[in-house]
Amino acid sequence: IRMSTTDIRADHEEQEEYTRAPKRLKTERYEERPGIYAVTLSQDSGEDLHRLSPSPVVHVRGLCEAVVEADLIDALQNFGSICYVMMMPFKRQALVEFSDVESANQCVSCGAKKTVYIAGQQAYFNYSTSKRITRPTNADDPNSGNKVLLLSIQNPLYPITTDVLYKVCNPIGNVLRIVIFKRNGIQAMPTRLNVIKNDNESWDYTKPYLARRERGKGRQRQAILGEHPLSYSDNNYGPLGSLLPLPGNGRYKLTSMDVPDMVSYPLPQSSSLYCGQPPSSVAMVSGLHSTKMNCTRIFNLFCLYGNIEKVKFMKSVPGTALVEMGDEYAVDRAITHLNSIKVFGKRLNVCVSKQHAVIPSQVFELEDGSSSYKDFAMTRNNRFSSVGQASKNIIQPPSAVLHYYNVPPCISQDYLLKLCTEHNVPGFDKFKVFDAKPASKTISGLLEFESKTDAVEALTVLNHYQIRIPNGSNPYTLKLCFSTSSHL
Repeated sequence: IRMSTTDIRADHEEQEEYTRAPKRLKTERYEERPGIYAVTLSQDSGEDLHRLSPSPVVHVRGLCEAVVEADLIDALQNFGSICYVMMMPFKRQALVEFSDVESANQCVSCGAKKTVYIAGQQAYFNYSTSKRITRPTNADDPNSGNKVLLLSIQNPLYPITTDVLYKVCNPIGNVLRIVIFKRNGIQAMPTRLNVIKNDNESWDYTKPYLARRERGKGRQRQAILGEHPLSYSDNNYGPLGSLLPLPGNGRYKLTSMDVPDMVSYPLPQSSSLYCGQPPSSVAMVSGLHSTKMNCTRIFNLFCLYGNIEKVKFMKSVPGTALVEMGDEYAVDRAITHLNSIKVFGKRLNVCVSKQHAVIPSQVFELEDGSSSYKDFAMTRNNRFSSVGQASKNIIQPPSAVLHYYNVPPCISQDYLLKLCTEHNVPGFDKFKVFDAKPASKTISGLLEFESKTDAVEALTVLNHYQIRIPNGSNPYTLKLCFSTSSHL
């Protein structure tokens, strides 16, 4: 049973309503996610607190993560004129204010009688205790003088930098300043942005003389898929770096005319997980299984998102390790894809570390007998050591299907299943081998597991396993990564 205050409270404007009268707890099935139970607060009389008096403001829940204001307006405008929409993306909820109570009543009544879909997913409606959605300061006055636009960006394909936002916004109107916030929760809307340095996360275009923050430490680190950001000169940008291969679908196809106007960026960063921390090339990983996780297995998992230089377990904080990666963008990708995933029954928490380097101090022995510190800087298993090598990697979130490659042709499905059994990881359900050229010395294919968690555990243990064959001069290094295929 998982209890969440998000399930209990309709929205942040209704919290006072829930704390006034005596209440009792009632457990019921949570309709959005089968198998998960939520706790509903009810009054002593037994009445459901969600039976509220009519209000022009409707509380909407059960939204998918990708929904935006336009989706709500498109789905609900048939009920009446909509005055204002406020998204609560981290709760998958929203408030919609109609121009009159009658329109809100039609929305709530219709949602109770039949299924209403928003962005392809069923949504649930009720009246809000608020009679009006609180707007940002002076939001009703178009001439109030506030020239700051708040952009909320979810699931970015590329890191969002000042360069990206400038290219998007400047054609519409002259951009003066940009500041990128990396934090959870509600952000206060300022009337003016204060910029002290020109860099990837803040820029004052009225003060080009502001010094740029120096990135990296020691030797120059190469960003994934080319230099990032572009090489800056005093007055302009340097040559265009290599572009990340885009998905094969038509809307991402580029023509030769498009390329000169584009900027080169590595893969996604997780802006919501910085929690106010400055960028760092070191990630802190907690929630590690005490006996099943070690430096090598952390490398096996994190190397999919960037080069790994050092891994060190913290003696003072059991189940926590520091992972120094090739650059801060690799850390961003690791946070984006690995934070909150389950590995060996424990949920990982991946965030940016305050440290900017991993120092091999207080080295001790882990429970499995391996060292608490390991340097991977010179290993050949790092997959982003050159631009050409990096371009062959497809950055994917964890999935139930693994892509395997660099396997000798004599290896069979039974051999790989036996490998899973010997290493105490879940076996796969489906197996597929790709057609190889006659002269090819290795084969590749797909392994489909019952769940994403099973695939993650198998990859964590078996990635870079040394396969030795009779009369073979050198072992084959089994390489695994998450596949773009959702099933076989």
